[in-house]
Amino acid sequence: MTNLPVADFAIAIEKLEWYALRWKAEVFHKVMKSGCRAEEARLETAERLAKFLALIAMVCWRIFFLTMSARAKPEVAPETVLTPTEIATLDAIDATRAKPRILRRTLATYLLKIAMLGGYLARNHDPPPGNMVVWRGLTRLNDIAFGLSIGTRRRCG
Repeated sequence: MTNLPVADFAIAIEKLEWYALRWKAEVFHKVMKSGCRAEEARLETAERLAKFLALIAMVCWRIFFLTMSARAKPEVAPETVLTPTEIATLDAIDATRAKPRILRRTLATYLLKIAMLGGYLARNHDPPPGNMVVWRGLTRLNDIAFGLSIGTRRRCG
């Protein structure tokens, strides 16, 4: 059912394809609402709210893009989506393990490591990691990267 004009079969298929993409918009807004807690922001002016929404829209898009890219093209190099700092941090985390988990340098492998930082269990029958667990993993990854950068700075004096 639609209120848009549908004159022939090709246009009907187009409308169905649009509807099939609807869930992606819903997932994006879920990340914005639950991950960024957009509804909890108590900004007193429209200008502040607009700036806040612009910022979290970029953050949400990156999380969504990372998750969907790993599903669409799992075998691509992680450098296509992740920053060098994120890759180096994940490599450093993996190097501390007795049995490394990063055996192949693919986007899917690195996304799995990020998701595991966010609480994903990676059991055999688990669905692929979702946006919220990737959100939590990226947050933790950024904290770890910041800690590593502090630890590797030279001290003066």
